[in-house]
Amino acid sequence: EKHKLLFSFLLTMRLQIEFSEVDMQDYRFLLTGGTSLEEPAPKPAEWIPDRFWSELFKLGKMDEKYMAISAEFENDITTWKSIYDDADPMSIIQDYDQRPKSLSQLTPFQEVLVLRCARPDRVLPAVMSYVAASMGERYVKPPPFDIAGSYADSSNIAPLIFVLSPGSDPSSALTMFAAEKGKEIASLSLGQGQGPKAERLMEDAFQSGSWVLLQNCHLFASWMPKLDKILEQLDPRQVNMDFRLWLTSYPSDKFPVAILQNSVKITNEAPQGLRSNLVGSYLMDPINNEDFFEKCLEPNSFKRLLYCLCFFHAVIQERRLFGPLGWNIPYEFTQNDLRISARQLRMFIDESPAEVQFKAINYLAGECNYGGRVTEKQDRRLLMVLLADYYCPGALRDGHAICAEHPEFAVAPPASHEATLEYIQTLPMVVPPGLYGFHENANLTREQNETYSLMDSLLLTMGNASGGDSGTSMEDLIGQVAADILGRMPKAWDVHQVQQKYPTMYRESMNTVLVQELNRFNNLTKVISSSLQDIQKAIKGLLLMSEDLEQVFHSIFNGKTPGLWLAASYPSLKPLGGYTNDLIERLKFFQGWVDHGIPVAFWISGIYFTQAFTTGASQNFARKYTIPIDTLTFDFEMPTDQKPTKKPANGVYTYGVFLEGCKWDWDTW
Repeated sequence: EKHKLLFSFLLTMRLQIEFSEVDMQDYRFLLTGGTSLEEPAPKPAEWIPDRFWSELFKLGKMDEKYMAISAEFENDITTWKSIYDDADPMSIIQDYDQRPKSLSQLTPFQEVLVLRCARPDRVLPAVMSYVAASMGERYVKPPPFDIAGSYADSSNIAPLIFVLSPGSDPSSALTMFAAEKGKEIASLSLGQGQGPKAERLMEDAFQSGSWVLLQNCHLFASWMPKLDKILEQLDPRQVNMDFRLWLTSYPSDKFPVAILQNSVKITNEAPQGLRSNLVGSYLMDPINNEDFFEKCLEPNSFKRLLYCLCFFHAVIQERRLFGPLGWNIPYEFTQNDLRISARQLRMFIDESPAEVQFKAINYLAGECNYGGRVTEKQDRRLLMVLLADYYCPGALRDGHAICAEHPEFAVAPPASHEATLEYIQTLPMVVPPGLYGFHENANLTREQNETYSLMDSLLLTMGNASGGDSGTSMEDLIGQVAADILGRMPKAWDVHQVQQKYPTMYRESMNTVLVQELNRFNNLTKVISSSLQDIQKAIKGLLLMSEDLEQVFHSIFNGKTPGLWLAASYPSLKPLGGYTNDLIERLKFFQGWVDHGIPVAFWISGIYFTQAFTTGASQNFARKYTIPIDTLTFDFEMPTDQKPTKKPANGVYTYGVFLEGCKWDWDTW
């Protein structure tokens, strides 16, 4: 699902670059955010994020037509603040009267580059609008799931493969399709020892013309070559024309290529978006069954609570898109969880139509059906709290709002199946994060991550394409970047000399921490320097480019931190420019430690191996008070003096830790 927009945008770009409507250099900037390592001028205002200002500066360095944007930024700073704060910044960028004067000569694609710098969280909607305007609406509207169309393309010797994804289960849709066609379908879940059974099922079906469904092929990879051989030897004249073989499998590198090449591939991911998810649930068996939907003994209560259950199912799936803010572990909730919960709801209401057994249905749906997948304690607690908002007596009242802050999302009034689907279609397309239980800012993080993920995926399709007509070859550009980084890299520390100044002491474990950190950073800077020196030699033709060096070469060109460096590095998600600046700052911190003694406050997030630092702090305390170290735990205080000049009597001052989703209350604490 997530690759559909990628494919449409890639197709658009390839065509427009081919016909010189878009410059390759501009396209590369959209994907990388620029590769210049030059330091930008100071920001004209505090509200401007570092990444925004840095990428805008890199855009100006790329081509003269963009230089005025950062040069004249201060003149239009009020408008830029509006762009940064607005829910729809692209509308201001495209408004001829409102936008900054420096943007007046830009093409629609170049406006997307500016949006990437200022508001990366809104790039995906802008890309969709750009594709729709360039190619047509149908390129951004994904086609519906169509088993009948896939069946029409198949034959009696070519299997049909469902490529599975989390949350999707095609077996019920296939069973319904088989019933429509009047076909019997023999189903078998593959696993150890199931090979002979599968072969017998197929042999019988070859003659009778029935269908065979082999599920979870990825779990029996050792038998797949045998299946490949069986299919290869099939003679269409000796197999009943009505026979069809259906396979389901998660993506697997063990799956035979020959079967993939000769088959019809189908994928049906869980719907994306709250409204699509609700529609998908109502079109699913048994909810789409008229008897099930209409013939409950207390239809009003059943239809309201069924809507709440489907809404809950959509919300817990959508929360996965928010990463660790949504769930600590991304669980694969499926339609089967919804299906069994809906049947249990119907059963309990039929048994007790006068009074809904909320305690029972909450327990079964939350603890058993959905909760059976949840392994983490806090996630299970969250699941039950969320479900209690849906399975509650308030849901039986007219106009009950699922989220008090957003009354437009109310429980659907009891109506026919068709009328309920029409009601779902009237729900707002844009769903506020509050409906999922989040603050507005949670959307920013998710949408930014989606933007950068799309750009990284597009970058993989670029291959070795060069930067276009900028006049600088790929080799020259990388040579300049390599020389720049090498010029900023300090000499390695003489660890033996540092050890003499900071010897191992019983009461000062920080000396040991310092020496260990210097050894780690020496190793990292050695890897970086040697790879850059080898790159310079390879560019001049003095050295053969190895596979590792080639990876470093292309990473530098794309503005990414090379994997070779990250293998010897502290964890980092920064691009090349940010990583280099961050590394230099870390090296400066430790040089200050070496030159001026143990610091009053430690940059905790700048330490390579933080666990060694926390152990050193614990050891100092344990040895001072002769307490066993394994009995100690950390306590935390926030001093009002944020620039201390003296070390604390116990423990250590640290800085460099950030809060997400909240801020510190200085008045109370």
